[in-house]
Amino acid sequence: MPQSNLKKNIGIGAALSTVMGTVIGAGVFFKTASVVANTHSVTLTILAWIIGGLLTICGGLTVSELAAAIPKTGGTIQYLKYTYGPLTGFLLGWAEMLVYFPANLAALSIVFSTQLINLFHLSASLSITIAIICALSITVINLLGSKIAGSVQSLTLIVKLIPIFIIVIAGLLLPGHVDVSFWPPMPSNGSGNLLTAFGGGLLATMFAYDGWINIGSIAGEMKNPQKDLPKAIILGLTFIMIIYVLVNWVFLKNMPLNQIAGNQNTAYEVAMKLFGGIGGKLVTIGILISVYGAMNGYILTGIRVPYAMAKDDQLPFSKYFARLSKHTAAPYVSGLFMFAVAVVMIFMGSFDMLTDMLVFVMWIFNCLLFVALFILRKREPELVRPYKVPWYPVVPIIALVGGVFILISTILTQTTLAIIGIIATLIGIPIYYGHKMMKKTSTEK
Repeated sequence: MPQSNLKKNIGIGAALSTVMGTVIGAGVFFKTASVVANTHSVTLTILAWIIGGLLTICGGLTVSELAAAIPKTGGTIQYLKYTYGPLTGFLLGWAEMLVYFPANLAALSIVFSTQLINLFHLSASLSITIAIICALSITVINLLGSKIAGSVQSLTLIVKLIPIFIIVIAGLLLPGHVDVSFWPPMPSNGSGNLLTAFGGGLLATMFAYDGWINIGSIAGEMKNPQKDLPKAIILGLTFIMIIYVLVNWVFLKNMPLNQIAGNQNTAYEVAMKLFGGIGGKLVTIGILISVYGAMNGYILTGIRVPYAMAKDDQLPFSKYFARLSKHTAAPYVSGLFMFAVAVVMIFMGSFDMLTDMLVFVMWIFNCLLFVALFILRKREPELVRPYKVPWYPVVPIIALVGGVFILISTILTQTTLAIIGIIATLIGIPIYYGHKMMKKTSTEK
C-alpha cells in the first residue's frame, strides 16, 4: 500500500511521549473505586491493573500492524472497513459518535463535578448542573477551533503528570495508614467468586488504559516503525502500568478496602491524608486539570468522527453534520450533537456505568481488529507491512483471549449494561441500510 504522502520524521522519543500522552488520563484516579468494589481484595486489585496493562500492550502491538499496513485517515474505522466491508466500519463510527465519545464526555464531567463539589464544599444538588456546565465549556472550547483546543491539550498534558508523580513519590516515602495484606487473595466480602470478582476489576481498569487504540496511527510516519514502534509501545505502556500500580498501592496503604470500594473521592481523601488541607487541595486541583484535559482530548477527536462520516455521506442529515463554522472551521453540528447526547447520559448514568459501557462496546470492535490481523495475514500475504507484530501469533492471541474474557465477564456480571451497549450499536444497522436506500432512491429520481 503506497505511503509516499506520509513524512517519516517520528523517532523513538516522540513515539514514546505519544504513547504516554494518549493513554494517561483521569481513569487512574477514579477507577480504583470500581476495581476494589469488584475485587474486595488487595491482591486481585493489583493483579487487575497488571493484567490490564499486559492486555493493553498486546492490543497496541497487534493493532499497530494494521495501522502501518493501512495508513488511511480514519484509523480503526478504515481498518475494519478494509477487512470486513463498509458496514462494520460504519458501525464503529456509529458506536463512537453515539456511545464512546459522548459517554466519555458525560462520565468525566460527572467525576469533575463530584471532585469540584468536594474541593469547595458545594451542595451535592449542584452535581448535574456543574457536570453540564463542564461539558458545555469543553464543547465551546473545541467549537472555537482546533488551535485553541490544541493549546488546552498541550497545557493539560504537562499538568496531568504532576499529581500522579506527587502522589506516587509522597505515598511511597511516607508511612501508610493501613496494614496491607496480600493474603488470602479471595474477596474479603465473602462472595468467594474469584473469577467474577477479577473480571469486574479487570473491566474497570480498561478505562484507565483507554486510548491505546490510537497509538498505531503514527506507524506510517515513523523513521523505523519495525524497530521503534514495538519499543515505544512496550516501554510506554509498561511505564504507565507501573505508575498505575504504584498509584493504587498508595491508595491501598492509606485507606482500607471498604472505604475505597465505590468511593469516587478516594484520590481526594488520600491526597488530604498525605499532604494535609492545603497540599491535598492543590493536588486535587491538579487532578481536576487532568480530568479537564482528558475531556478536551476526547472531544477534540470525537467531534470529527460524525463530520468525517458525513463528508462521505454515511449519515442521515449528512449535509448538516458536514457543516463547518465559517470563523473557526470547527464541525459545530457534530459538536452540538455530541454535547446533547452527553447531557442525556449525565442524567441517566453514573461515572462507572458510563465508562464500563463505553469500554464494553469498544472491546467488541477491538476483538474484531485482533481477528482482522489473522484474516489479512492469510488473505493478503503480499500486503506491505512496514511493521509486523512481534512474537506472532502469541501476542494477538493473548489480546484476543483477554478481549473475549472482558466481553463475556461484562455480559455475565452487567447484563443490562451489555444489552444497552449492544442495542445502541446495532441500531446503526437499520440506519446504515435506510440511508443507503434513501440515497439510491434519490439518485434514481
